[in-house]
Amino acid sequence: MTCPLCTTPDVPLISHPVSGGPADAAVSICATCADALDAPAGDHFRVLASTMWSDDTAVQVLAARTLAKLDTPWARDLVDQLYLDDDTQAWADNVAAVTAHKDAHGAPLTAGDTVVLIKDLPVKGAGFTAKRGTAVRGITLVPDNAAHIEGRVEGQRIVILTAFVKRK
Repeated sequence: MTCPLCTTPDVPLISHPVSGGPADAAVSICATCADALDAPAGDHFRVLASTMWSDDTAVQVLAARTLAKLDTPWARDLVDQLYLDDDTQAWADNVAAVTAHKDAHGAPLTAGDTVVLIKDLPVKGAGFTAKRGTAVRGITLVPDNAAHIEGRVEGQRIVILTAFVKRK
């Protein structure tokens, strides 16, 4: 199979969900693209100049989001050239869906992860302090704010700033 993002032929493809749109939206991409999507750099994605015009809307959205993350003159030029219909543009711009939750050390967080508090945190309204080193299991990501997660500490569901946790 050929990767729809980088057009590398004859590579195994893995399903990559494209959040913020239809629930089952996914693109099958190569491992190189999957690894590079969080922090795209270099020239690997230069081929997006042609693949951003794909007939597959999910590929268009993934290409638009990837180009927006690249801080290079050629990527900015491609973003200026890219035209998406209103619904597709709204999907590509759905920042809440693609906001990356990261712990204090920059490690990505996903729903269900276990994190450890790296600082004593007074819990407002609950009358206790969540101690440093406390494990919070099965976290939930706050969809509209990458700086917040939710989890249970001492039986209470609380909002925790990602700056005060590390992934276990």
